[in-house]
Amino acid sequence: MRAPFGRDEFVHASDFVYLNHAAAGLLPRRTRDRLVALVEAQAELGVIGVHRVEGRIPQIRERVGRFIGASAEEIAFLRNTGDGANVIAWGLDWNAGDEIVLCDNEFGANALPWVALREEGVVTRFVATPRERMTPEVLRRMISSRTRVVAVSWVSFADGYRHDLSALADVAHAHGALFCVDAIQGLGAFPLDVKAAGIDALYAGGAKWLLSLPGVSFLYVDGDLIDRLAVRWRGWKDVADIWDFLDYDQPFAAGAARFEGGTQNFIGMAALETSMDVIAEAGLERIAAHVLALTDRLVDGLERRGAEILSERGPGVSSGIVTFRIPGIDPVELGRRLGRANVVTTYRANGIRVSPHGHNTPDDVDYLLHELGR
Repeated sequence: MRAPFGRDEFVHASDFVYLNHAAAGLLPRRTRDRLVALVEAQAELGVIGVHRVEGRIPQIRERVGRFIGASAEEIAFLRNTGDGANVIAWGLDWNAGDEIVLCDNEFGANALPWVALREEGVVTRFVATPRERMTPEVLRRMISSRTRVVAVSWVSFADGYRHDLSALADVAHAHGALFCVDAIQGLGAFPLDVKAAGIDALYAGGAKWLLSLPGVSFLYVDGDLIDRLAVRWRGWKDVADIWDFLDYDQPFAAGAARFEGGTQNFIGMAALETSMDVIAEAGLERIAAHVLALTDRLVDGLERRGAEILSERGPGVSSGIVTFRIPGIDPVELGRRLGRANVVTTYRANGIRVSPHGHNTPDDVDYLLHELGR
């Protein structure tokens, strides 16, 4: 099984088996080299060096849009995934009694911005996982005429459940609700077209499967939604003419750029652009097939060792995340033991989470399985 990414595309230590992209991804060499060059340019040239990225913002916006099937005008650059959820949550005009539907196992970035709207009288309705998942059938049962937003993670951070976005969007739209997606645990490992999937807003940080840096994210807002959202956080770059410094009453910038506020994270944006190029060249369809094959291999080996698989697996729901535990063995101690064997995973009291990407190989999975048996 040939990996979509060549091993020489990455710099990571050769004696480590890195299986933790759900926590943080590795930087490709090209991304590392570009960032080093940009830092050196600012060190040597100041604003002239900075302008090497700032002057490319339109192209970077276009590159990110193309990655998800959106236009450049529908892309904003922010700090993190939660920023994107907050833009939508606080930009809508809410009435007391309006409802939001989301899962009760959402990561805080896609829960707390919505839960905070309780102070506006908004009702949060939770799908009770893992008893049930947000399937179209469950959503039809929960949604009502008061539902304004359905928000969901494409892939659950805890166990890797992958939601059927287009089917959920159909249900949400049939009831007049917006469909908003936290995509941080799916983008970079699986292809996505936001238009085909019917997504109204999507937000994702770059530090995980997109193989970029912490502290940078992007927000997609469908063009028909942009003007419906109030701009709650103001900054010098959210206006039509950023060089007319003293005109405080001028209109907002065209497109989603109005949600960025002040100066963007240029080095983070450059990392996103370069890493997206690397991912696109490897081929998202190839990466997805490879990641699913690796996680299938992992699950098969774990089951043969008596492990309890905490991730639901199957066509359309499997992802790059597998969470497991072995009965009678403390997951934290087992995770630490794997770490001492140079296998990098995430381990918590409820289980061990493994998340390979397109550079990993079957040998990486087999090494983890070997170390479990020691």
